[in-house]
Amino acid sequence: MAKIRLHAPFTALHGKMGDLVFRTTRNGTTSVIRKADMSNVEWSPAQIAQRQRFREAQLFARQAMADPEQRKAYEKVARRKHKRAYDVAMSDYFKKLKEKEQVGEDQA
Repeated sequence: MAKIRLHAPFTALHGKMGDLVFRTTRNGTTSVIRKADMSNVEWSPAQIAQRQRFREAQLFARQAMADPEQRKAYEKVARRKHKRAYDVAMSDYFKKLKEKEQVGEDQA
């Protein structure tokens, strides 16, 4: 992997330039990748369902971050786990969803 040390006026890169995407990780490293061409992909029903669940998890996390009480609770857990509060909220959604599915299986 190539490494670039940036000097002024460039101290960071992020975003897109043509078909290149610049990503900056939480630890400060930057990577450059080609934009994925997903135009010809045919999603399976399972993939479509998972993408919908992920959208719902994002909505849940956004709403949790907008509520001061929930945000405070998630931030407390996030500090303990060394994660972001938003990520903890997303994970919480999926855990609750899994519990609901297990309860549904038990009743069937």
